[in-house]
Amino acid sequence: MFTRGSAAVMAAGLVLALGGCGGGTGEKADASDKSSGKRSAEPTPPRPPSKALVTWVGGMCESSRALKNLRTDSAADLKEIRAMDEGDLTAQSRAVGYLAGTPSDVVGVDSDLKDLGPSGVPAADRLLDAWQKKLKRVVPQLDEMSPSAAFDDPEGSVADADKLIQSLTPPKPDLRALTKKNPQLAAAHQRAEQCAPGGKPSEGTDSPSPDPTGPLPKAADGKNTDACSDGSCEVLVTSPVRITANGLTVNVTVMNESVTFMTPSTVMNLGGQGGVATFGDTLRATVVAQNDDGAVVKFTIP
Repeated sequence: MFTRGSAAVMAAGLVLALGGCGGGTGEKADASDKSSGKRSAEPTPPRPPSKALVTWVGGMCESSRALKNLRTDSAADLKEIRAMDEGDLTAQSRAVGYLAGTPSDVVGVDSDLKDLGPSGVPAADRLLDAWQKKLKRVVPQLDEMSPSAAFDDPEGSVADADKLIQSLTPPKPDLRALTKKNPQLAAAHQRAEQCAPGGKPSEGTDSPSPDPTGPLPKAADGKNTDACSDGSCEVLVTSPVRITANGLTVNVTVMNESVTFMTPSTVMNLGGQGGVATFGDTLRATVVAQNDDGAVVKFTIP
């Protein structure tokens, strides 16, 4: 039989026992937090992007940079042509070269973007779709512009084309903005060489030949265009020039990575070294070499 005093002692012991258990549980929980709980709360590092995504992002960077350069170059060309006398041969030649080369540059970027295909990232694919819609609107209008329009209105024809080129601005959000929201895109952007400042072109991209920084070979007749009168010569062209060879007068303009040959009835734009322009049975012009300084052009009779 228990007394009231013994019952109190037992109750006190039970309280102490329960308090001890509670304290022990708290200490174990604290230790668990220190040993594993806090580590499990740390964010999991994003997995590395796939090689396909790095390639896709690199291609997008390269195409975006190409369009940016086109906008810059187009504005500079228009400014230069506007500073010339409208009836000047130089203005006409520059405008012809611009209208002959610029549309093909835009088509090239359009083709590169189409080759990218889906990225697997919805936001990135929406960016690609927005770019393609812009180009789909601009490319057909550029294709309708004939280089011959430059004969009558050099400044106006180039201004019309430049307006289309300047409309090719990056859709929003652009790729850089998307990388701030998507870790996979950010990681791919960091790994893609084309996305670095002054990005490296992707493998397989053609480069101008010869090297734009390399010297041109010596032209047999130097800058003496009179040597072409009999239809056979090799001359250095560093600025727009009118050459009469075998009775045919040809205006020759070197611009960017192309050489334009213009007669009263013909306009031919050649993309650098190895290009050949044939004017019936009268004359053939071959681009022997070209760089940023000019081009070496050889005239022969077919």
